Amino acid sequence: MPRNSPTPTPEPAPSVEDLQEQERRLVFRRFTHDDAWALGSLLVELARERRAPVAVDIHRAGQQLFHAALPGSTPDNDAWIARKRRVVERYGASSYLVGARFRAKGTTFEDSSRLDPDTYAAHGGSFPVHVENVGVVGAVTVSGLPQIEDHRLVVEALERFLKG
Repeated sequence: MPRNSPTPTPEPAPSVEDLQEQERRLVFRRFTHDDAWALGSLLVELARERRAPVAVDIHRAGQQLFHAALPGSTPDNDAWIARKRRVVERYGASSYLVGARFRAKGTTFEDSSRLDPDTYAAHGGSFPVHVENVGVVGAVTVSGLPQIEDHRLVVEALERFLKG
């Protein structure tokens, strides 16, 4: 970066309302095994372009339909995926939104949810697979980046996939 260039300011974290709007928008008409493969492959492609050291996981109805671990990811990422996915399954909302709702109340998920933090993590990166007229049937999850970046990567992939 040239010396006199301004330092880019980080994008602000989305509000609870912004996160809820993402979930209202990002709804599937259906979600098949082939959709999981295509969405997972898109996430891997986006992560590879950015050289992001992430693991990607897609579950539907308790079954893992897609998993990939990119260079630089570790077994810890798989543990984070499971913990974030359990939050989506329990609350029917993205792991980042669940954490944001607790923070908006002046507390944390860990302090106030009464759930085991070794089993549940309300950190960004897991997003519900919501099917029209059905509800939440699964989750798409990324782990390996700071939580807001995990969340944004999943949202970007969902936006692209659902436009297609």
